[in-house]
Amino acid sequence: MSELIIRLGDRIRQIRKEKQLSQEELGELSGLHTNYIGQVERGEKNVTIESLEKIVVGLGISMEHLFRYIDPAEQQDELGQINELLSSRSDQDKAMVLHVIKNIFNWELSKYN
Repeated sequence: MSELIIRLGDRIRQIRKEKQLSQEELGELSGLHTNYIGQVERGEKNVTIESLEKIVVGLGISMEHLFRYIDPAEQQDELGQINELLSSRSDQDKAMVLHVIKNIFNWELSKYN
């Protein structure tokens, strides 16, 4: 298989493990067979767009999130690092971080007024 298919499988495995899901659980959530999930993660299957869509739904992520940083040589900018840190956090944590950021920006604006 191509290097891209292998990197894609590695990325799916990485996200699955970050979400503390087994291959069986991801298979159930995505409606795909566990063996297929394993083959995709190992880069043995040339996955279709339809199957990728099922996998991202099962993982609870977007296609953009799946393909983000799939190139190991790609450098993460600060916004990408923040997004990556927040991606596995709860909605409550994300709301708290947004609130803190807004307060910092409002405080900064008030210094100049």
